[in-house]
Amino acid sequence: MISFNYEIDFKLEDEQRKREWIARLIQEENCSEGEINYIFCSDVYLHKINVQFLNHDTLTDIISFDYSVGKELHGDIYISIDRVRDNAKDFKTTFKQELSRVMAHGVLHYCGYKDKTKSDQELMTLKEDYYLSKCI
Repeated sequence: MISFNYEIDFKLEDEQRKREWIARLIQEENCSEGEINYIFCSDVYLHKINVQFLNHDTLTDIISFDYSVGKELHGDIYISIDRVRDNAKDFKTTFKQELSRVMAHGVLHYCGYKDKTKSDQELMTLKEDYYLSKCI
């Protein structure tokens, strides 16, 4: 089950469409859908989580906590709407596209993709682009 939770005054335009898109991504990656919670929040909210749980005193657009069991995906994906808006401007893309990229990014981590090395980042970006083409 994919759920959307809001800690700020924000709401996805079409929750069901996004839910179906993420479910298809999971299936295409040969994984199964467990309980995945998206939590949309502010920079302040996500910064507190970053400091408390990861010891990082920085702003970020996404933090994901992976509770997956094998290929059954479970987790909490926190997304800062403030950061996504700023990144969309910086990357010269739309807010909608940047938000979708970040949403896919979190689930792709659960599917086993990393982004620490340059080659890992390139593969992650290819996967994000592929799934974005199926969403927007």
